[in-house]
Amino acid sequence: MEEIKSLIASIQPLNYKAMATTLKRLDDLTKPVGSLGGLEKMACQLAGIRGTFPPALPRKALVLMAADHGVTAEGVAASPPAVTEQMIYNFIGGGAAINVLSRHANADLIVVDVGVKCDFPPDLPIMHCKIRRGTDNMRQKAAMSRTDAIAAIKVGITMVETLASQGYAVIGLGEMGIGNTTASSAIASVLTGKPVSEVVGKGGGIPSERVSHKVQVVEEAIAHNKPNPQDAIDVLAKVGGLEIAAMAGVVLAAAANRIMLVIDGFISSSAVLAAYKLSNRIKPYLLATHLSEEPGHQAILDIVGLTPFLQLNMCLGEGTGGVLGMTVLDAAVKILHEMATFEEAKVFPVKSNL
Repeated sequence: MEEIKSLIASIQPLNYKAMATTLKRLDDLTKPVGSLGGLEKMACQLAGIRGTFPPALPRKALVLMAADHGVTAEGVAASPPAVTEQMIYNFIGGGAAINVLSRHANADLIVVDVGVKCDFPPDLPIMHCKIRRGTDNMRQKAAMSRTDAIAAIKVGITMVETLASQGYAVIGLGEMGIGNTTASSAIASVLTGKPVSEVVGKGGGIPSERVSHKVQVVEEAIAHNKPNPQDAIDVLAKVGGLEIAAMAGVVLAAAANRIMLVIDGFISSSAVLAAYKLSNRIKPYLLATHLSEEPGHQAILDIVGLTPFLQLNMCLGEGTGGVLGMTVLDAAVKILHEMATFEEAKVFPVKSNL
């Protein structure tokens, strides 16, 4: 835990000089001041994070954390638990949605086993960081020990520190774990104070008539385990998931290493919320990309104070919305590098005297 506290203490504010210089350049470009809206904000944010002007077109990675959930025994998921393992092989084969969109965004996909039930071959091209073979059924007992939750957080920290040393400037959050919308709903309810019924959705596609059962499972898990809303690690341990805790570590380490953290949907945002409760100093390093169809996502964004810029009615997860957001971020950086100023283009607009 001391390592995590030390990491949090190292998080610094953005470089406001780089942001001011970036804004001046944007104001001088051949367009009305502020007319590119969110693109201009992104460019300034990246400049402040990296501390440079102009920020370089970033090297990007999508870190996909994978783990299983014992709560699937309660019938809360549309797919059987074995799908977690099967999807890892799909990711390795390049056939999943996140593979397609990562290639489109020129982002490197890094798959991390932090808690899948099976034992993958050691030569499988993933990061082998298994803490344990899935969580316990949180309806009956704590999902994991506090020690396991901290170990998972440290997996995320180590991943980011490695990527930072390799020159990555932008990292996205991805996940795979059948049952993880149930864990995310529990985290969201505890840490936002919202009733469980307001944050539970269909997840991977359960029928509408089973949503009420999912609500009951989450309510009973919270009542049985009594997670402390003032202690995010306690919440992750009692009603969370290994991949969610690992993503929380990614968030903390990204901020500490001056890396922009691109958020996907509900599940990755539950990890962001846990990290935010550990330290709100992470907020300037966050970029929310899209609004998920899962009802708990908006509740989390409201608490953290983030506004996504895409509305595509997505709820797949894996990091798909995040890598789509990276393409918009690239556009914002290219505006800085490739668009001419009025002086460079020899365009001299007439200014109104009104």
